[in-house]
Amino acid sequence: MIKTPLAAFTAIVGVSVVAISAAHAQAPAGEPFAGKNITVLIGYAAGGTYDATARLLARHMGRHIPGNPGMVPQNMPGSGGIKTILHLYSVSPRDGTTLGMLSRSYPIEPVFNPQAAKYDPTRFNPIGSTSTEVSVGVVWHTVGVTSLEDLQTKQITTGATGTTDDTGRFPTLLKNLTGAKIKIVTGYPGGNDVTSAMEKGEVDARFGWSWGSLKSRSRPWLDEKKINILVQMALEKAPDLPNTPSVMDFAKSDIDRQALELLFSPQAVAWPLVAPPDVPADRIATLRRAFDATMKDPAFVAEANRLRIDVEPVTGEAMQKIVQRIGTFERSVIDRALKLTAVQ
Repeated sequence: MIKTPLAAFTAIVGVSVVAISAAHAQAPAGEPFAGKNITVLIGYAAGGTYDATARLLARHMGRHIPGNPGMVPQNMPGSGGIKTILHLYSVSPRDGTTLGMLSRSYPIEPVFNPQAAKYDPTRFNPIGSTSTEVSVGVVWHTVGVTSLEDLQTKQITTGATGTTDDTGRFPTLLKNLTGAKIKIVTGYPGGNDVTSAMEKGEVDARFGWSWGSLKSRSRPWLDEKKINILVQMALEKAPDLPNTPSVMDFAKSDIDRQALELLFSPQAVAWPLVAPPDVPADRIATLRRAFDATMKDPAFVAEANRLRIDVEPVTGEAMQKIVQRIGTFERSVIDRALKLTAVQ
């Protein structure tokens, strides 16, 4: 596996179409992707790490697909990423010519958001994820909150793209699990908008923020101590946050620990590239091998390093096992997880 260091991040925004290589015009006629473009739907607005990661993949992965198709990124934000998930599930063609950079929570959305997330996550075909991730909760330095203990007596506001994605679900979980006083303000199009709102004083905090993204995009805030990191939210701690408490530390019972495992399993597939249901198995295999090859491509790795995007690949096969594991949790565990994330 390849790991690139995270530092300051230069977002690539405004590049909506990847140029088709010269080899595209000379692609072998027998290849199923020859002479075609592959659309990459992006579940969030331009400028964030989902967007940058999808566009980075789109610039490089086509070279590793027989037939050398072009790859065209297309932002489709809405409903905390649900809009793209549903489109890929129900509308997109089943021939491998449309992929999605989905919200990492797509494997658990039908459990926690059943009214909107009407799909079976096991029917999707995972292609791969560029890395795993740890999410954190941070508060702006002028708020006067430096620890979770402070939230027992002082209320803060946090921005969210919705109550059912990580930016809303994670602070709700923290409220219910620890008694933290957090008010959630929804309606922001993407994580960048939440971050901007925090800097402008519209809200005090951001939860469900990927640690890798924070380090790459907002490194000066860390260096200048403009944010206080209160908690990390994943199954395992980030190695470079040894003294920041983990939400797992607050599990009060075995069923709590299993409920948290259910909730945080998607962190292991942080930037999931996914194909729709019913795509022929040979095309899924082709796309997975192309993704794996891209992760080792020196040009891809070099650009990821320049953009400070973490690369610690998870294969499509490994992703599929994680999704299947999520489907094995007992009803009592699901009910506990639902209670922990219920908006009150």
